[in-house]
Amino acid sequence: MMETRFKRLACGAIATFGVALLGVSACSAQVNEQHVQRVVPSSQAELTMSFSPLVKQAAPAVVNVFTTKVVKQNTSPFANDPFFRRFFGDQMGGVPRERVESSLGSGVIVGSDGVIVTNNHVVEGADEFKVVLSDRREYAAELLIADARTDLAVLKIDTEGEKLPTLEITGTRDVEVGDLVLAIGNPFGVGQTVTTGIISAQARTDVGVSDYAFFLQTDAAINPGNSGGALVDSHGRLVGVNTAIFSRSGGSNGIGFAIPSEMVKRVVDAAVNDGQIIRPWLGLKGQSVNAEIAKSMNLERPMGVLITEIYPDGPVEKAGLKRGDLVTQIDGREVFDERGLKFLAATLAPGEKVTLDYMRSGKLKSVKVTLSPPPGATKAEMALIEGNTPFSGAEVADLSPALADELGRDPFASGVLVNRVLGRSLASRFGLRPGDMVREVNGKVIKTSKELLDIIEGKGGRGSTWAITIERNGRRISSNVRM
Repeated sequence: MMETRFKRLACGAIATFGVALLGVSACSAQVNEQHVQRVVPSSQAELTMSFSPLVKQAAPAVVNVFTTKVVKQNTSPFANDPFFRRFFGDQMGGVPRERVESSLGSGVIVGSDGVIVTNNHVVEGADEFKVVLSDRREYAAELLIADARTDLAVLKIDTEGEKLPTLEITGTRDVEVGDLVLAIGNPFGVGQTVTTGIISAQARTDVGVSDYAFFLQTDAAINPGNSGGALVDSHGRLVGVNTAIFSRSGGSNGIGFAIPSEMVKRVVDAAVNDGQIIRPWLGLKGQSVNAEIAKSMNLERPMGVLITEIYPDGPVEKAGLKRGDLVTQIDGREVFDERGLKFLAATLAPGEKVTLDYMRSGKLKSVKVTLSPPPGATKAEMALIEGNTPFSGAEVADLSPALADELGRDPFASGVLVNRVLGRSLASRFGLRPGDMVREVNGKVIKTSKELLDIIEGKGGRGSTWAITIERNGRRISSNVRM
């Protein structure tokens, strides 16, 4: 059975890519246990077969992305002295000098009207964007959306009605380790370059370059400048956007990572149709199953995501799931950790349904779950505290699942979050930092920002003393502040 499958895949790969150096005729040769018969190419056509038809089809849809930003520098000799900056901030004299920084990356045309997807880190912080097509035409570009959570961004150029070549976005459900792929981009700024390799791994969730990690791994050579370029399958379709490499030297070591096309499509659709990304969530927290847990659950092997917490009235609770259930698949795709589960859910929009396969008491079950946005306050509902209090100059909000999702924090945490602290404010002098959680004020446990604001309005004035407890990085810190 394995022999037959190997033969079928090998012949299919050669027929699809049209690549033959030696042994093309082996597709028709008998496969035995010892070896595959090798023969000399029988025609000139077999000697000249190549990737060029596939490259001609895909390469015109891959572009270069140039960005520039203006950086202001202070020419004061004390500008970089931490002692002076501590007391005088940016007000240290000197003549501000502007310096232009530029960067280079790649992008993929996914809309014939000029919609282009690239990496967020290619365009992050830039003031101007320029796109250069494969035929050297240049266009100024507008940034439609930039999403650091997925490391994707979408640009738009004005083609004045001209239709551009595009790459079709396909799914990765049928992508397998060993499939041949092409990586197209502009490494090191040398110009459009094509490299080839295979899918060397799938569902890499432990690559910490974005919050939604579920990468395709490839050994196709990817180098700096390839970021935002295309990972193309044997049919010339986009299966991923190249985003990172594993390297100690800065060059390609044959371990590159691409964002799967499902997430690319989700971000592009959001940019074109909604202008913002509203991510759905499942309302659960889970842990991976190791060998010890698998043994305790009488599983044949480690598998799935064990539910450890469920958010009240969240999507999975409404669907009937409970703590201790083992989620094994989402829409027929196997999951091994919470990151993978989170990624696959995030490729869909709120209101869509997914099928979760799970195990309870040793029995396999299946249920439909309607995805919804995480509930609660968002960044738009933050309050900036003013007046003569230790919190003056601090921006606070109730930490909700929605806000936690925006900030990349634990959606199951609760309390009053300090999101931002203005420089040289009373809150800054008191020592508050972004990320602190306000736990107690004057002996009262603080659960909501309204409770904090009520205390502030009822107390204050010079000479007053404040007993404050905050939580920072899991550690509780208490102090008394006299105003």
